[in-house]
Amino acid sequence: MATPLERRRAQLEQRLQELGLRLERIEEELDSHDSRDWPELATEREPDEVLEQMGSAGLREMRMIEAALQRIEAGDYGRCQRCGAAIAEERLDLLPFTPFCQRCAS
Repeated sequence: MATPLERRRAQLEQRLQELGLRLERIEEELDSHDSRDWPELATEREPDEVLEQMGSAGLREMRMIEAALQRIEAGDYGRCQRCGAAIAEERLDLLPFTPFCQRCAS
């Protein structure tokens, strides 16, 4: 049976994989515009800003997940990176990649 830390690691790794696939799809969509007609191209590009923002948010989350996985490897996961206190399990359930306890994140 997996330990809570092993389950948390698996959860983080799965989310990292999901984000990677999502970013691939976003890149494919952004690269798919090939219309030579300017008005049509403008229409095709309208949602690009939203896609780019989604991609940026995904990259930020991926970096936070990778940092959390490094903390697991280092034995620091679940401890606040500012004050050293234990991060509540409920908080880790909501934000498994958070480096801060609720008090320090406020």
